[in-house]
Amino acid sequence: MKPLPPETLFPVHNGIGDLVRYLFPTTAVYVNGFITIMSLLLLVSLLPVFLIWMERKVAAHFQARLGPMRVGYHGLLQSTADGLKLIFKEILKPEGADSFVFFLAPILPASATFLIMTILPFDHHMQVADPAGGVIYVIGISGLSILGILLAGWSSNNKYSLLGAMRSGAQMISFEISLALIMLLIVMVTGTASLREIVLSQQGTVLDWWIFKLPFLGLISFVMYMISSTAELNRAPFDISEAESELTGGFATEYSGISFAMFFFAEFVNMFVSAGIAATFFFGGFLAPQIGIGLIDSGLNLIPGFCWFFIKTFLVIFLYMWFRWTFPRLRVDQMMSLEWKILLPANLLLLMAGGVFIAMGWIL
Repeated sequence: MKPLPPETLFPVHNGIGDLVRYLFPTTAVYVNGFITIMSLLLLVSLLPVFLIWMERKVAAHFQARLGPMRVGYHGLLQSTADGLKLIFKEILKPEGADSFVFFLAPILPASATFLIMTILPFDHHMQVADPAGGVIYVIGISGLSILGILLAGWSSNNKYSLLGAMRSGAQMISFEISLALIMLLIVMVTGTASLREIVLSQQGTVLDWWIFKLPFLGLISFVMYMISSTAELNRAPFDISEAESELTGGFATEYSGISFAMFFFAEFVNMFVSAGIAATFFFGGFLAPQIGIGLIDSGLNLIPGFCWFFIKTFLVIFLYMWFRWTFPRLRVDQMMSLEWKILLPANLLLLMAGGVFIAMGWIL
C-alpha cells in the first residue's frame, strides 16, 4: 500500500469550520456540531425526494415511456407532492398492536442511515467523524435497520406483516455476512478500517482504485458487493419480503401516513449510503479520476472532491435501478441458496485469494 499523503495535501479542516472557530472560539464545538447536524438533516430530507423521482424516470425510460411529467418541470415536484400527501394522511394503528414498538420501528431504519452518513467521507474536509474502526461501525449500525423491520412486523398484530418481517430479517442478516466479508477484503489489503484512509489509499490514477488495483479480485468483489447490497436493501430482484402477490405489503402492510413514509424514505437513503460505501471502497471516493495526463488531470483536480463523490455514488445508484427494472424476482428459496451456497463460499475464497495476493505482492 502507498503511504498516505501529508495532511497539507488533504487537510481535515474546511473554511466554514475555521470561520466558526475564529468567530466563536469558546463555543465553536457546539456551533459546528449544530451546522453539521442541520446539513445532514437537509441532505437526508432532499435525497429521497430526488431519488424517488430518479427511480420513476429510470423505470419509465427502461419501459419506453416518459414517467412523471405534470407536477413541476419533467415531474420534478411529483415526489414532493406525494410526500406532502403522506404527511397529511391519517396514521392508523391496528387493534391489538403494541403502540410503543409499532411507532418506534420506522424510526430505527431512518436513524441507522443518518448515523452511517456521519462517517461517510464526502470530501477530504467534509466528514463528521473518522473513527479508526469505521468499517466495524458501519456493519454494527446497519443492524438497526434489520431490528426496525423485525419490530414492525412483530408489533403489527398481522400474520402477513410478521411473515414479511421474518423473511426480510433472514434475508438482510444473511446477505449482511457477505457484505461484511467484502469490506473485510478491502480492510485487509489497505491495512486500515478508516473510511478516509481507505479513500486515500487509492490516490493516483484510476488504475489505483481498488476495483482495478486488485487484479480480477477487485472487479469480482465489486460485483459481489452489488449483489449482496441489493439483497440487503430489499430491492428487486431480491424484494421477496414485500412480494405483494404473497404478503400484501410485507412488514409495512399496516403502516400508513408518515410512518410508512419513514420506511419508504429510509429505503432510498439507505441505497445512497450503500452506493456511497461502494464509491469509497472501489472507486476512490472523493478523489478525482486521474488518467496520467498532466493537463487533463490538473483540470479534473479543479472540480471539488464532493462533486466526484456524488457523481460516483449516483452512477452506482443507477446500477441499482438498472438491476431492479431488468431482472425478474427470485423465489425465497433461490435467494437464500444464492447467499449460503454461492456467495458466502465465494467470499471466503476471495478472502483467501486476497491473502495470497498480499503475500505474493501481486497488488498493482
